[in-house]
Amino acid sequence: MTTGYSVGDVSRIAHVTVRTLHHYDEIGLLRPSARTDAGYRRYSDSDLERLQRVLCYRDLGFSLDEIAAILDDPAVDPLEHLRRQHELLTGRIERLRRMADTVKRAMEARKMGINLDPAEMLEVFGDFDPTGHADEAERRWGDTAQFEEAQRRTATYTKDDWARHGAEHRELQQRFAAALAGGRPPHSAEAMDLAEEHRQQLNRWMFRCSHEMHRGLGDLYRDDPRFRSGYDQVAPGLAVYVRDAIHANAGRHEG
Repeated sequence: MTTGYSVGDVSRIAHVTVRTLHHYDEIGLLRPSARTDAGYRRYSDSDLERLQRVLCYRDLGFSLDEIAAILDDPAVDPLEHLRRQHELLTGRIERLRRMADTVKRAMEARKMGINLDPAEMLEVFGDFDPTGHADEAERRWGDTAQFEEAQRRTATYTKDDWARHGAEHRELQQRFAAALAGGRPPHSAEAMDLAEEHRQQLNRWMFRCSHEMHRGLGDLYRDDPRFRSGYDQVAPGLAVYVRDAIHANAGRHEG
C-alpha cells in the first residue's frame, strides 16, 4: 500500500492548483516521491518541505529555473535554505514597509493639500516629513475656516512653491537661532519682529493667522515633542525661545 499525500491533498494544504503541481512535476521542480499502482502521484513530507521552499522563492520573485538551481545545489543544506529565505523575507518585509510608509505619506500629503508625487516630496522636503502632523492638525483644526483655507490654498502649490516656502521657513529658523545665540531675549524687539515675520509667513502661505492663534501654535511648538524636536535640532532650546517670542509679540500687538 502506497502512503503519502495525493495531489488533491497537497493542493488543499499548500493552496496551489493541481495544474501547478502537475507542471512542477513535468519540469522536474517537484517530483512526487512515489506513485500508486494506478500511476497516481503520492507526495511525502519531504516533498511538502521542498514545495514550501519552491513557493517561498517564487513569492520572492525567483524564476522556476532559478529556484530549481537553488534547491538542487548540493552545497546548500535545508537549514541554509531556511536561513537564506529568512534573510530574503526580512529584506522584502523592510522594502514593503518602506513602500507602505511612502503610500501613507502620499495619502497624508493629499489630505494636507500637498499634491506632489513621492519623488517630488523627497526632493522638496528631504528627510523632513511634512505629513507627520496631518492627523493631529485635522483633529485640532479640521472644522475651522483656517484649516479649510490652508487646504484650499496648498492644493494649488507646485513643487517650486513648496521649495520656496520651505526655504523661507528654514531661513527664518536660522535667524531665530542667531538671535538666541546672540543673547537677545525673546521679548526683545528683534525676537518679536522675527515672531511677527513668522506669523506673516503663515498669512502668506497657509491661512490668516491671528495673534491668538499664533499663541496657540507657539505653545504647540514647545509642548509637542515632534515640533519641539524639529526646532531644537536647529539649536538647543529654540522651540521654547520661538514660543516665548511669539507670546511676547502677541502681547505687544494686543497691548
